[in-house]
Amino acid sequence: MSSIAVATPETLIAELTLQVRKTHSEQLMPHIASILAMAEITCDQLAAIAVSIGPGSFTGLRIGLATAKALAYALAIPILGVPTLAALAYSCPLPGVYLSPMLDAQKGNVYQAIFEWRDGELCEVMPARVVPFAQAKDEMKNLPQPTFIMGEAAVMYRQEINLPLLPHVIMPRAGSAAILAQKMLRDGVTHDVYSLEPLYIRRSEAEELWEKRQAQVFSQKDGNCL
Repeated sequence: MSSIAVATPETLIAELTLQVRKTHSEQLMPHIASILAMAEITCDQLAAIAVSIGPGSFTGLRIGLATAKALAYALAIPILGVPTLAALAYSCPLPGVYLSPMLDAQKGNVYQAIFEWRDGELCEVMPARVVPFAQAKDEMKNLPQPTFIMGEAAVMYRQEINLPLLPHVIMPRAGSAAILAQKMLRDGVTHDVYSLEPLYIRRSEAEELWEKRQAQVFSQKDGNCL
């Protein structure tokens, strides 16, 4: 999925969201150029760059962040890293319920956080974590308010949660990230273009496999006397 937006403090000017099989590396820069052209905005009119920092697809996060960093550095403007789960919840200003954005973390696990709206502000009730979906589902049954599940899990587990699918609010949108970034910028929040990193939460499967293989190698060496 690829989503790009252009916004001012007053309005969302343009948004482009595609769910296609092509990778970010194939489409990201052409889409950025297209949306700026359609919005009739030039690069020198941009005041800041916002990027979703995860959790999510490791490769997608790295490509998106590298592109955002390059743009922010070249244009000498601030960069803001927007947590993906917070941006998801920000797209649904629904008081009186808990918002639980969830993204696929593979092997039956999800990235989950819980938010709620209080007096017009989005508040974090539970920070982002990796948890089996079955466990998250059981825990939400004991919460004091109804919980609305958003994100990929709402699609992946739709038979289990028995909720109507609302594609315009359950999937990540750059427009939500852009508007949340505007609030962050007004609050004085910016990030360092050199040190901003993706919010992975967990290690990649490649790292876990490498560590397992290294442990096997050392275990075999321990059994040999020199």
